[in-house]
Amino acid sequence: MTNQTTVTLDPERKHPRAQEFEQKLLERIVGQERAVRRMVGLYQIYLAGLTPPGRPIGTLLFLGPTGSGKTRVVEASAEVLFGDPNCVVKIDCGEFQHSHEIAKLIGSPPGYLGHRETTPLLTQENLDRYHTETLKLTFVLFDEIEKASDALWQLLLGILDKATLTLGDNRRVDFSRCIIVMTSNLGAKELSELISGGIGFAPQQGQQDSILDQKIYRTALEAAKRKFSPEFMNRIDRVVVFRSLKQEHLERILDIELQRVQERILKSHAPKFVFTFTEAAKRLILEEGTDYKYGARHLKRSIERFLVFPLSNLIATNQVETGDLVIVDRHEHENKLVFSKQVGGALVGGYIDRYAELLHSEHRRLGASKERTRAASNSSPSSQ
Repeated sequence: MTNQTTVTLDPERKHPRAQEFEQKLLERIVGQERAVRRMVGLYQIYLAGLTPPGRPIGTLLFLGPTGSGKTRVVEASAEVLFGDPNCVVKIDCGEFQHSHEIAKLIGSPPGYLGHRETTPLLTQENLDRYHTETLKLTFVLFDEIEKASDALWQLLLGILDKATLTLGDNRRVDFSRCIIVMTSNLGAKELSELISGGIGFAPQQGQQDSILDQKIYRTALEAAKRKFSPEFMNRIDRVVVFRSLKQEHLERILDIELQRVQERILKSHAPKFVFTFTEAAKRLILEEGTDYKYGARHLKRSIERFLVFPLSNLIATNQVETGDLVIVDRHEHENKLVFSKQVGGALVGGYIDRYAELLHSEHRRLGASKERTRAASNSSPSSQ
């Protein structure tokens, strides 16, 4: 009898591409590890080829207060995989609160006025437009799903259940290569009542974070069940409740957003320069950008007001040139930032590595965009 060797397997191990996806996603998403895990899990299923037959790769419902990062998770996922956060088929459900507006999604049936003039949003070409030669996956985002009309609900039920949609001209659309994410602010008021001790989930009277998390999850889920039918909830793979952001989360988000402003400078036709922030300048942005109700959105508005607008004035008046190092500090007596520069400072010392890295990342983004364009042209009907 042949001796057989038993090998212990590790179902928690991730594919190298899934590991890289998770790492890069965590660099962009702060404080929402649960949502990141769900997205990585669905990507792992896609890589393994074990997507459920006749269904989307996965369907997620994101709940939580405004500014907590629900939409950002989807955009960051697209940014990591495709090099562009806009590689998402996004449906703003607030635009489809009336039944007749559903024609914008599926087109008008033959015989209706303007039938040939209506270009549906949910066509197969639109779903596949971001595919590359190595990645045939689409992110579909239904934003603020609670605002959808009954007609859109009926469409969603079919998409979530069978991964198919019939357009007005009887063409069928396949959603089996899609990760479908729906976001909602339902229960935001109740959630805010559970939040105490500043921003985030500070324990109340010794209450453990885990217990408070369970209460928040139940509160959000109950709000969703009151709004959505059991038929709809039964078609969702996972409900993810987003946390409100704590102070340490906002500090990390500030660093990420400052990096994104730097990337905007390099993508523009303006002079390519590098800016650096003092700790005092960061504290001013955080002081002005911290708000319990609006999360990271208020912080982004503060960055636009105190940093982006002044930088745009400096660029428009030719006060900065390519290779300069702009130093941003806090004014000693006023709530504003002051700007100075070292001519050519970005090209000396430790800043030259950062400057080169930023330029290299921009070249990679442009390369990924060109690859998507080639893949789209190769898969278009005219090329076949």
